[in-house]
Amino acid sequence: MTVQVENEVAAREYIQAVYETVVKRNPHENEFHQAVKEILESLTPVIAKHPKYMKHSILERLVEPERLITFRVPWVDDHGVTHVNRGFRVQFNGAIGPYKGGLRFHPSVNASIIKFLGFEQTFKNSLTGQPIGGGKGGSDFDPKGKSDNEVMRFTQSFMTELYKYIGQDTDVPAGDIGVGAREIGYMFGQYKRIRGAYEAGVLTGKGIIYGGSLARTEATGYGCVYFVNEMLQAKGLSLEGSTVVVSGSGNVAIYSIQKATQLGAKVVACSDSNGYIYDKDGINLDTVRRLKEVERKRISEYVNEHPNATYHEGCNGIWTIPCDIALPSATQNEIDEEMARILVRNGVKAVGEGANMPSTLEAIEVFLQAGVLFGPAKAANAGGVAVSALEMSQNSMRYSWHFHEVDDKLHTIMKNIYRSSVQAAEEYGHPGNLVVGANIAGFIKVADAMIAQGVI
Repeated sequence: MTVQVENEVAAREYIQAVYETVVKRNPHENEFHQAVKEILESLTPVIAKHPKYMKHSILERLVEPERLITFRVPWVDDHGVTHVNRGFRVQFNGAIGPYKGGLRFHPSVNASIIKFLGFEQTFKNSLTGQPIGGGKGGSDFDPKGKSDNEVMRFTQSFMTELYKYIGQDTDVPAGDIGVGAREIGYMFGQYKRIRGAYEAGVLTGKGIIYGGSLARTEATGYGCVYFVNEMLQAKGLSLEGSTVVVSGSGNVAIYSIQKATQLGAKVVACSDSNGYIYDKDGINLDTVRRLKEVERKRISEYVNEHPNATYHEGCNGIWTIPCDIALPSATQNEIDEEMARILVRNGVKAVGEGANMPSTLEAIEVFLQAGVLFGPAKAANAGGVAVSALEMSQNSMRYSWHFHEVDDKLHTIMKNIYRSSVQAAEEYGHPGNLVVGANIAGFIKVADAMIAQGVI
């Protein structure tokens, strides 16, 4: 047996042992297990080539969050009834900068989901080239159907506990599912009230008039499309003239639709948690934005204004629509193996993950085996956190860049993420596999920083 083969065997055994420990220590946390397995398995060639990562127990330290904070969030609704929700913040890894990651308000939120998101965020943030560590947070509170006053009372209660653990040089939350401009505004106001100081850099995704960055709202969706465009151009393909399906109708989906349309594609479908719409003439984004961002209605209302469009109950069916490009931008595990096979049969050329971990491991394998260009979430949707870091920079300078300046920086960051992922995949024996490439590129920077800083 050659030294190289021995090293690969030792690396696989080490990775398997670490994964088994994760499962044993974190029973029933399936989303966290999935995220850890996907990343660890792709690191085999790195561990085999650089045994120092085993010597310093880097993987054992990486999979264990530096701290996980849980707390109760009591609040009173408009009828005077008291409710209690659970709040979370995971500060997963701060080796390369202050913890950075969004807050998610959704009934599905639990420790497993927050940990999987924080773990993924560590590598995603590393890929951006910005000095930010990995964190995530949120609550099982559902803002849907709540009045502005109810959301305000909840977010104020949430921040009354969370403020103890965050700061512009410590941990900088942002928005995620269920947390938009309204929620960020209420939380920033409560933080400012408690602290008695205007610390603009403590939250990102803020309104422009009180320290936010132009292009932050658009960043995740735009960034995903920029990344997909890089994949397509490398193969001599183009967004222009392509048919696109985008799941979701929130921030990421809306600006993915906008940028894809600007680059010449036709987006024919989008969705919400109840179902999806199909419009063969192309989705009217103005209608979607009004329904979801202003009137806060269901996507089914779209067909009342566009008689050629159809509405279908259930979310997964959106992936049965033939398309050239699929942009899953709703939630985790929305594309399973069956839906992936349908997309492949229908001729999909590229998939760009706008949401966090929207494809199961089995679905990803289907795409890769079929030769579909696949942009994994930690690379393709890194634009949002990249511009959040740019917002932090502007806050530190007490200065604001113009929209085109931020957008140009975002475009450059997404190109660099694509290139570094391609290079890492090639260097470690998996040419063209951006899942492996992104994982490796993100890992090496964090791991080397951890070694340099000692056992902490």
